[in-house]
Amino acid sequence: MASGDDDDPIIEEIDVYLAKSLADKLYLFQYPVRPSTMTYDDVNHLAARIKPKQQRVELEMAINTLSPNYCRSKGEQIALNVDGTAYDETNTYTEKLMDTQTFSSIQATTNTSRYAAAVFRKGELHVTPLTGILQMRPSFSYIDKADNKSREREAANEGGDSSQDEAEEEVKAITVRFARPESEQARQRRIQSYEFLQKKQAEEPWAHLHYHGVRDSRSEHERQYLFCQSVDASENSELVKTPKEYLAMLMPPLAEEKVVKPVGPSNVLSMAQLRTLPLGDQVKTLMKNVKVMPFANLMGLLASGTDSTAVLRCIQQVALLVQGNWVVKSDVLYPKNTCSPHSGVPAEVLCRGRDFVMWRFTLERSVMRKEITAIIKLPPEDVKEFLEHVAAPRVNRGWEFLLPTDAEFIKKHPDVAHRQHMLWLGIQSKLEKVFNFSKEDFMPKNSSQPEPVQISGEQRLKMAQERAQDHRSSLQKDLDTKRAGTSVRIKQEPIGEDEPMDTSSSSITNGSVNGYPISTSPGFDHTNGNGANASSLELQDFVQKTFRKHFVLTLNEFKRLLNLHLASMPVSRSVFHSISDHMLQEAILLSPCRQIMVPFPAQSKAAPDEQKVFGLWETGEDFDKQRRLLYDLVNEELPKSGGTWYRPGLASGL
Repeated sequence: MASGDDDDPIIEEIDVYLAKSLADKLYLFQYPVRPSTMTYDDVNHLAARIKPKQQRVELEMAINTLSPNYCRSKGEQIALNVDGTAYDETNTYTEKLMDTQTFSSIQATTNTSRYAAAVFRKGELHVTPLTGILQMRPSFSYIDKADNKSREREAANEGGDSSQDEAEEEVKAITVRFARPESEQARQRRIQSYEFLQKKQAEEPWAHLHYHGVRDSRSEHERQYLFCQSVDASENSELVKTPKEYLAMLMPPLAEEKVVKPVGPSNVLSMAQLRTLPLGDQVKTLMKNVKVMPFANLMGLLASGTDSTAVLRCIQQVALLVQGNWVVKSDVLYPKNTCSPHSGVPAEVLCRGRDFVMWRFTLERSVMRKEITAIIKLPPEDVKEFLEHVAAPRVNRGWEFLLPTDAEFIKKHPDVAHRQHMLWLGIQSKLEKVFNFSKEDFMPKNSSQPEPVQISGEQRLKMAQERAQDHRSSLQKDLDTKRAGTSVRIKQEPIGEDEPMDTSSSSITNGSVNGYPISTSPGFDHTNGNGANASSLELQDFVQKTFRKHFVLTLNEFKRLLNLHLASMPVSRSVFHSISDHMLQEAILLSPCRQIMVPFPAQSKAAPDEQKVFGLWETGEDFDKQRRLLYDLVNEELPKSGGTWYRPGLASGL
């Protein structure tokens, strides 16, 4: 069987040399508009110039006006259009005839690392790397010059020759405006624009050259540099490679070209790119663009299957709840160390003004622009921008909030709405100090009890009945389970009839923010600091349930549990308004609980609320007597121990 070498024998070996004399100066010119048989070698080259950085070349060549293929009348017409009738040194054509032609270069490729010019002589191949490959095409810049001349003549005819009758220009006021800071996207678009590229190309000056013909002696001399000046192999180390390295040079691995993504305008948002971001950034970007949005719409814009709980966590970081809808926070729109594009006002001042506008919309549907401007004292352009974010102008009603109140969201997420209400109370207190106003200044004067903003009385009644029924069923089920699973005998206490809930209009909080009660509600008893009878019963019930679960608590710990209970309750079911520490202690002592007189040392750092310890005294169980005995021992023995002191929570199993 014949081997591969026998099938493909080596016919000849050729030595290859790398010439470096013209490595940074050698260009390949191509003339794609003419066949290779019609060269420009014999054409008179009048001028040549180059811009090395841009690799741009221009050649001016003479046109054979005596050729039978040349139309003389057309040549004269073109020269007349370009230069006009007057003679000038800047004329393109000096003989009133188009007798020259300009060729301008275009880069055929930007990467010439794989291209070279080779010369074969006496069994040797000499290779020189190319600096650039340029395609020379006819330039029609003279047409642009003719258009400019035509426009100049028209302007001169319209303006007239006489300037004596022209009146002096009137003095006009100049409005100074601050330019918007250029964003990174705007800068990239400006750099890639045709106008910017033309400007950069015009900045580089032309370097004028002297052209030598193909048969010129200087050309013959320069062609000698295409041959390697030294045939010593040590000086051509670039070509001394191992077979593996040589193969890699011949066929280098293809590098993936980076595709430059088109840069869109800053106000255009691609949903495909948006969904590649983390969830927090998606929510922030959407809110920053939309400004105000219902939660349902936000979930519709996100990818299907997105967890609503995670979205709620994210949106509370970048937005605030106004009338059940989410409005982007001011510090997201106006970051720190920025200023207004209209007036140059710092971002901190803009945030305070915009927060005031949003706070006003938590109280009422419409606001007056003049009232807003009089209080926050910002330029009209900034105030208008605040209002346009969240409201629309209405005839004889000022600016009305863009979206209807989303009562469904408040009903579904009462804990989030309550937390947002508390945030608005904090913002209100700060705004009152900065702008020197009180909330009563914006309450309607013609009505002592403003109508509820968010939820009607019938809706509150229905919500309360549904939740009470569900809660009662759950408690009964838990009680039955405990009775069946334990051998401890539980004392059965008589259960009274359910007290009806007060659902009259007087129990509905008025002047609420986002539908949540405030201390100025008419249903609140300012005389003794207590609420209605339902509040006392509800508090007593909570005390008994809490101490049956924890047994021993400090006053501070009990208040923390009560606050958590209030935060978890829906607004329609909450009967607590304002409870003092004295009321809490009375409620605890009225229930089957006693205060344990735990002696704390004088140097103790415990707060007064932490030093008040209460324990469950009577449960109706068999070991109530043992529990009381243990409490007595704690009261008597702790002062004498001198070692370990009582720590709330250690007796939770008593």
